[in-house]
Amino acid sequence: MPTIGPGYDDPEYDNHDPAWRHQDTPFRRWLHEKLAEAGSTCAADIAAGYAPANRYNGMNSADLDTLAMLTGTDIDDVHSAHKADLGHWAREQQLRDHPDLAVLDADLDRLRHRS
Repeated sequence: MPTIGPGYDDPEYDNHDPAWRHQDTPFRRWLHEKLAEAGSTCAADIAAGYAPANRYNGMNSADLDTLAMLTGTDIDDVHSAHKADLGHWAREQQLRDHPDLAVLDADLDRLRHRS
């Protein structure tokens, strides 16, 4: 899967951003919830490790298999949560890159209906 964000040979890429440890994302929330439901005692740490990788490096089949096993779900569930998170991230990026009123209005409506 292609790398999203700075490439490995990019001087800005250091494979670590301290904000990743606390970044609240839909995939991180889903992963934490499923790990906790499965009885994991380190759900927060696993979610903190996998959630940033989901966005910046994508998910390979080994990651999908591992997370499905750890969460007691199937690969399709993990993949769906992964894709939903990338969609959410794309909307965030769109707002940052082009904050026109139409995009902002659509995103605010989405947030309002989600609550």
